[in-house]
Amino acid sequence: MSHSNLSSHYNADTVEQKWYQHWEKAGHFYSDPDDREPYSIVIPPPNVTGVLHMGHMLNNTIQDVLIRRARMLGYNACWVPGTDHASIATEAKVVNFLRTEKGLSKGDLGRDAFLEHAWEWTDKYGGIILKQLRRLGASCDWRRTAFTMDEVRSKAVLEAFVDLYKKGKLYRDYRMVNWDPEAQTVLSNEEVLYNEENGGLYHVQYPLEDNSGHIVIATTRPETILADTGIAVHPDDGRYADLIGKNVIVPIINRVVPIIADEYVDPEFGTGALKITPAHDVNDYEIGLRHNLEVINTLTDDGKLNEEAQYFVGEDRFEARISMKKALNEAGFLLKVEDHRHKVGRSERTNAIIEPKLSLQWYVNMQELAGPALEAVESNDVTFIPENQRNLYRHWMENIRDWCISRQLWWGHRIPAYYYKDEVFVNTDPEKAVEEAREKFSDNTIVLNDLRQDEDVLDTWFSSWLWPYSVFMREDGDASHVAYYYPTTVLVTGWDIIFLWVARMIMAGFEWKKLRPFKYAYFTGMVRDKQRRKMSKSLGNSPDALKLIDGFGADGVRFGMLSCSPAGGDLLFDEKLCDQGAKFCNKMWNALRLIKRFEPSQDQPSDKERLAIDWINARISEEIRNIENQIDEFRLSEALMNLYTLIWGDFCSWYLEMIKPSAGLTVSHITIEESTKVFERLMSLLHPFMPFITEEIWHALRNRKENEDCMISQYPKADEFDKMLIASIDHLKSTVSSIRDLRNKNGIKERELLELFAEEGDRINQLVDRPGYLDLLKNMAHVSDVSVTNKNPENALAFIVDTEKFFLVTGDLINTEEEIERLTSELEYVQGFISQVEKKLSNERFVQNAPTAVVEKERKKLQDGQERLRIIQSSLESLN
Repeated sequence: MSHSNLSSHYNADTVEQKWYQHWEKAGHFYSDPDDREPYSIVIPPPNVTGVLHMGHMLNNTIQDVLIRRARMLGYNACWVPGTDHASIATEAKVVNFLRTEKGLSKGDLGRDAFLEHAWEWTDKYGGIILKQLRRLGASCDWRRTAFTMDEVRSKAVLEAFVDLYKKGKLYRDYRMVNWDPEAQTVLSNEEVLYNEENGGLYHVQYPLEDNSGHIVIATTRPETILADTGIAVHPDDGRYADLIGKNVIVPIINRVVPIIADEYVDPEFGTGALKITPAHDVNDYEIGLRHNLEVINTLTDDGKLNEEAQYFVGEDRFEARISMKKALNEAGFLLKVEDHRHKVGRSERTNAIIEPKLSLQWYVNMQELAGPALEAVESNDVTFIPENQRNLYRHWMENIRDWCISRQLWWGHRIPAYYYKDEVFVNTDPEKAVEEAREKFSDNTIVLNDLRQDEDVLDTWFSSWLWPYSVFMREDGDASHVAYYYPTTVLVTGWDIIFLWVARMIMAGFEWKKLRPFKYAYFTGMVRDKQRRKMSKSLGNSPDALKLIDGFGADGVRFGMLSCSPAGGDLLFDEKLCDQGAKFCNKMWNALRLIKRFEPSQDQPSDKERLAIDWINARISEEIRNIENQIDEFRLSEALMNLYTLIWGDFCSWYLEMIKPSAGLTVSHITIEESTKVFERLMSLLHPFMPFITEEIWHALRNRKENEDCMISQYPKADEFDKMLIASIDHLKSTVSSIRDLRNKNGIKERELLELFAEEGDRINQLVDRPGYLDLLKNMAHVSDVSVTNKNPENALAFIVDTEKFFLVTGDLINTEEEIERLTSELEYVQGFISQVEKKLSNERFVQNAPTAVVEKERKKLQDGQERLRIIQSSLESLN
């Protein structure tokens, strides 16, 4: 592509659409088993009806960086996309739609008709987020797109349920559960979020049955008094020793209940007397079991008082709280209400306050599954990044509780359990369940309609924990893809679902595949704003992800996300970083335009051009080694910023200036070709991070064969490089920068060609002897000549680079007094520095106890400081 065909500005929108379509059409995203080593990632499946948010952007950008780099390294890279059916969230949306748009309820429709609407909703809105991920540049194998409720995944889920049941690792039992009255389903402990909230502490007196007095309790939920079946006190609490064994009368409802002694009671909380409501509190239920107390449930599934309550029937629980307060007060039972701050559990999905409820549910015995999964992480068979997440994981696994997997919903995998009389038959095939029933009851007349299938569905996470291998299962039963791609290479996810999902996937991996599900688990931090607040709609601090892409381009947004994302740490997002990414794209685009403007000559490269070419290639090799280590350690932000410095600083700002002719644009054809190769290497290095701009520049640099794309180019490798060469050019850059700084401070224009002297020394001699060095220095510093001297020239500005002293002869172009003032200030600083180092080295304890390398480093500091002091003093002498 010639310079005339390049637009003056980089157009991200046009470029991104063009190349994404090209990559898909070329099949670059596709992966099938072959003889290469696989590198596989499975996407953490977002909710099927979800839309792209900042967390998705971060997570999927990281995955795309890893998968693109692996592809370029020669791995058979496979990134599997998919979505989660999200039982509670999706059903809630469908219920709300039916209620508001059609005036219908679930009950009006019945299960089958409701599920038809749910599938229609999923078909209409499902997959939007996957389309949005394309705009981000996600290079997933879209042919493999999976859905947790598609036929293949559903089969795997039901088979896992049946297998656990047959092994005795699955059971059904009455237990206290977390009940969501809005979604009307049970929740696992991990789906309940606890926060401190303001409430009231109600002090209520219960009359003793023998009229000898009363006992006062304190409760935050007075509406549950109607379900009380006992009062408990601590056995060692002297205040109530004489009351243990007596009965009290429950206010309002007038139920006679016993006063019992139980060590669970905290004598310091409230009055030290605890009302016991076994049906509506987990701890009360346990106390009730120990003391054989009656269990009275006074709440309906949607959180209203039922007939058992006898009072306020049909009122919502919070309305009933107000009614109960009024009734207690009017009857003289309510003594006072104190402001009280306490922990309240809310549903992660609906935000409804959770009600403890006694319910018959299905459970997985997690104790039997936890052992291999804990050992895998402790032994680094599964490596956590950052490593400190192992502590959270260990805590969960060592205190693991059985997993309640049944949900009172219709949208989801219906539990394959069939009931006949008092027996249950578990099978993926209903007809086989019938056969089991016939055999059990010796009755061949039993048919499917005689059996009743369980009404509940499975917890969404019960399908997600199979995700690392279920996504590779095939409709035709071909197991070769699972055998090839599983275990996967890396999982990228948030630490907040370390137990909900990560731990369970590891357990499932060992339970059914006898292997870990992934080698690495990389935990991203939370996306926060620059004030460290969590991004949320309520705060209005969560930008629209697609609008960011519209404004800054996908590459700009990817840069913005990753440039502030430390490994495992929270991301402090600022739109200015996306703007920085967009400006980076323009910087590279302008570099391309400059190279394409060069006019080739048949001349050989000059010494300064050869030096510049050798230097930039050495810098690239040096940086490749750093970047390889950083990416392998998942320090992607550091790797990206190193590339940013290499490309913007070293290549665009320094290298191109080094080779740019002082007049015209004619450059050796060899220099142009070498510069093109350098730019290609840089674009290949940057491609995983910023795929669109790199692909566009890659193709603009030279004519390509069909599908000879940057995306599938070989990832650059580090060559052996000359460290002394890099150090030499670093010295040159510092020298040039110092001269430019002196010009700016003293108002000396570039067109004023000045003479430069360098104080004679071994290093100076080495530098000026390097072919091309002096020409580069003269050209970039705009000096007429560079000479080595052992004298201080007159009318010169002195400056120091490392420990080398230079003199820029300015004649009468400078203000001598201001230069003396500057040098005096620098002299005082260096003297203070030397004093600090000398003090440290005079401390015998430091010299004797510190590592030898540390002591030697301080001695080197002192030596360098003393040399700088000598040079400054010499400069001052020459000016006075």
